[in-house]
Amino acid sequence: MHPPVADDDAPRLELVHRLRAISVQLDLARAAFARAHALHDTDVRALICLLDAERGGIAATPGWLGSQLGLTSPATTALIDRLAAAGHVRRRPSPTDRRKVELRVSEQAVALGWDFFGPLLTGMVAAMRQFSPAELDTVGRFLREVAAVTRWQERPAGTP
Repeated sequence: MHPPVADDDAPRLELVHRLRAISVQLDLARAAFARAHALHDTDVRALICLLDAERGGIAATPGWLGSQLGLTSPATTALIDRLAAAGHVRRRPSPTDRRKVELRVSEQAVALGWDFFGPLLTGMVAAMRQFSPAELDTVGRFLREVAAVTRWQERPAGTP
């Protein structure tokens, strides 16, 4: 049984259900990409994390990637070795700390992603063209707030 929802929260709960449905569809697309390119689901999630880091100006180290994915150090090393052997990830020395290695997604992997996900991404962008900049700002604020609530790695152990 779930806690009761106030009548005025019904539209908000409807949005939660719509977000969940979108999440399921995106998970199915990610799984199809993984199958098409003989990748593990964690491999694809790692590539997404690395691309997000690059867009955000974050220096993606193996330790950072492992923490994003909730992996142990040996599992992270195996993941990076697998992705590097497939030509999807490059290791490079950190320009600021010679003891560190940074990870970058290869151009080959980016091209594979665009070939597969390009139609989905361009369709999503096209769907957003009907919204004004102010509406997009509101949607962006909403998504940032929802994303903050769903960050599992920032929750204390044992909490949902």
